[in-house]
Amino acid sequence: MRRTARTITTFALSTAMAAAAVTAVVTPPPAQASGACSNSGTGIRLPFDFGSLGFPRGGAAQGPQKPLPHFDNGRTKTISWVTGPLSGNKTFTRFGISGTDVGVAWDNERGQTLMAFGDTFGNCLHQDRGWRHNTLLRSTDTNLANGLTLQRRGFAGEMFGAVGFSGIEKTTIPTAGVSIGGKQYVNYMSVRAWGAPSRWFTNYSATAVSSNNGRSWFTPQSTIRVNAGVDAALPAGWPSVNQVNPLFQQSAYLKGVGDDAGWVYQYGTPNGRFGAAHIARFRPGDILDPGKYQYWTGTRWAVGAARPAAIVRGPVTELSVAWSPYLNKYVMLDSPHGVKMRTANHPQGPWSPGRRIAPSSLELYAPMMLPSSPALRGTGPELYFNASRWDDYNVALIRTKVR
Repeated sequence: MRRTARTITTFALSTAMAAAAVTAVVTPPPAQASGACSNSGTGIRLPFDFGSLGFPRGGAAQGPQKPLPHFDNGRTKTISWVTGPLSGNKTFTRFGISGTDVGVAWDNERGQTLMAFGDTFGNCLHQDRGWRHNTLLRSTDTNLANGLTLQRRGFAGEMFGAVGFSGIEKTTIPTAGVSIGGKQYVNYMSVRAWGAPSRWFTNYSATAVSSNNGRSWFTPQSTIRVNAGVDAALPAGWPSVNQVNPLFQQSAYLKGVGDDAGWVYQYGTPNGRFGAAHIARFRPGDILDPGKYQYWTGTRWAVGAARPAAIVRGPVTELSVAWSPYLNKYVMLDSPHGVKMRTANHPQGPWSPGRRIAPSSLELYAPMMLPSSPALRGTGPELYFNASRWDDYNVALIRTKVR
């Protein structure tokens, strides 16, 4: 039994990597009906249980998206839907997207904001519901006060694939993105299975690279961080499992400024929404070589630190981190109970206690800051971020004012 389990897991990991290696833009399927699909990342069975980070309730043929709730407390305000049939972007008719989540955002250094999304659904009357494990959209919008406008049109294909079966590899979800030297890099997690609410199990995390602005992606084996819970003989060429790997199954990227310049920082959390946050740094040219990463021990940076120090105690959820020239501080967002903001003078902290900027009643998760925000350009206090909603399984644009 044990040998069989190990063989299956080894095969699964090899197959997962083969699926992830290269993905090309695909041709749109014929659209026969509209609507968004329902899915669940909580272990609660729903009509279309394909799995993702969210917990939309519903599952009607027309999907769960409803008008975006109005919220404005003087500091934080809901602006508009970014995705979904009810969004101004009309993502179902333009991109074949009726439901999706996450929306990791980064500047591609060419005047575009790239956004990577998690499990994505299209036509719910198709047998496979138009399921894609992940998708990428683009924007050149720099005035977000009235919403975020997406560029172009055409069916949004997968960035990188997955096996698609629970217990082997359910899906692959982007958690961080950064542009370095004209190439795009996305860190993602290979989800083996969804567990209880806000818990899931990963095979590994890895970094995919694109040399053509996100049209195709390749995952170098050197970037794979196999999770410690994976019990299998690893395929030839894979990095060995170490104590750091489980701490970096989900990520956020940050480019340092001032005294921290010349380094790219990677924030890491374990799979799920209950672990602490840790931090690594690397020179831009070393992003594909985790063996050269340095980890914060609590007092210094060290290569291959066996026990890096937690910089934010759990529970830490999906997070994003950015430098705000308006505040002259680094800013971190996550969403353990409502959306919370922290600030720090350096990437490793010390980080301030989290201040709630959006209530839990809004049911937001995965707050991903948008690089075109005035607060991140130094032109004003407005900070815009993508945030997903449980019920609607779509991404909304939210604005807050930093202070």
